[in-house]
Amino acid sequence: MKQKQGKLSWADHQEFLNLALPLMILSLATPLLGVVDTAIMGRLDQASYIGGISIAVLIFNTLYWVLGFLRVSTSGFTAQARGMNKTEELTAAFFRPLMIAIVFGVLIIAFQYPIKYLALIIMSPSAVVEATASSYYDIRIWGAPFTLAGYVVTGWLLGMAKVRISMALQILMNIINMALSLYFVLTLQLAGQGVAYASLISEVVITLIGVGIVVRTKEFDCSFITKKMLFAKTEFLNMMCVNRDLFIRTICLLVVYNVVTYYGMQYGEIILAANAVIMQIHYMIAYFLGSFDNTTTVLVGRAIGKKDTCMYLKTVQLSVIWSTLTAAILSLIILFFPENIIAVFTNIVEVQQATGEYLYWMIIFPLVVYWGLVLYGFFLGATDSVPIRNSTVASLLFFFVVLFLTVPYIGNHGVWMAFIAFSLGRTIFLWPYLSKLTRRMLLIGDE
Repeated sequence: MKQKQGKLSWADHQEFLNLALPLMILSLATPLLGVVDTAIMGRLDQASYIGGISIAVLIFNTLYWVLGFLRVSTSGFTAQARGMNKTEELTAAFFRPLMIAIVFGVLIIAFQYPIKYLALIIMSPSAVVEATASSYYDIRIWGAPFTLAGYVVTGWLLGMAKVRISMALQILMNIINMALSLYFVLTLQLAGQGVAYASLISEVVITLIGVGIVVRTKEFDCSFITKKMLFAKTEFLNMMCVNRDLFIRTICLLVVYNVVTYYGMQYGEIILAANAVIMQIHYMIAYFLGSFDNTTTVLVGRAIGKKDTCMYLKTVQLSVIWSTLTAAILSLIILFFPENIIAVFTNIVEVQQATGEYLYWMIIFPLVVYWGLVLYGFFLGATDSVPIRNSTVASLLFFFVVLFLTVPYIGNHGVWMAFIAFSLGRTIFLWPYLSKLTRRMLLIGDE
């Protein structure tokens, strides 16, 4: 096994980018369902349409992101199984989380009305905003089992480094969604219901195609599917512990996003709409930079499976170099083209002006969040979830401290300052754990 780190060659950069660039395209495609829905509603004549869709999307983000561990843990376990070249574990890494996804999807449908009413009570939107949010929710909720199963499909394909297949599926889903959204909204005049139908149909179709692709890959063997394999005590408990920690992390993220939306509602429909646009821009940035945490997850997981210390150390260097460069480019794009970016999401003058007032926080965002995302990929690839959980909880506390100290004096700017503080905290509080992970890799390499 390789022990010497050596210098980075162009071949190392090329190998890293061959995985990272398709993941970047895939990451950009992932949030486009919400982006397209917001952008199309922003072309209609009322700000309440944007606000209503943003609230409905937030409800689904809350539901699905709580269960987002299904994707991220699947990719980590799959990458390690691939590194060990174990077909049985590769098969189990798909079916174990798939079972959980289906169960939770059915439960979401069963409790759809209590979920909706509780969310609307908490958010307390105006009547017209609530009507738009409700009509969108009542349609898209039926895709819950497919959406969650799709997370597992994506996680497994990423862990296998089959990025181009994942990318093709996401691009196809967004093409279907955009085409149907435009037809349902602009031609059939279905407004919020139209974008909901489009999202539902596209998610169902792509998930079914994705499952079909996974079970037909050469690395997949359905003959290993047994009750004993699926519920092997050590492996199953390990998966559940990782999922528990990632669940807690996700809850922290969603608390922050919900607080941002809640404060937006307190400042009126225009600020709510502006915050929704800024949040969609944030999603695009986060998913863009997320390509590097996905890349490190795959490479670190594979390095651990192979017990290859050299591969791990090179991944650290490459991730730092390319994520730093990308974050700087994203900040410069927002700095020099703010009006163009805002115009993509809405043509309502009042919303454009309000968004422009707060957009500079998104100039700062890439520079404070990128290293935390890369660190997240290291620990996820190692399926070492405790540092991820602890650092995110600490960041949440930091968020509330800044929020309560600033909002009474600078209003909505304080909300976004607290958001930036949370993003910075995800790097600061996770960094101390990196040396322990590196020592672990060095010990693995000595075995």
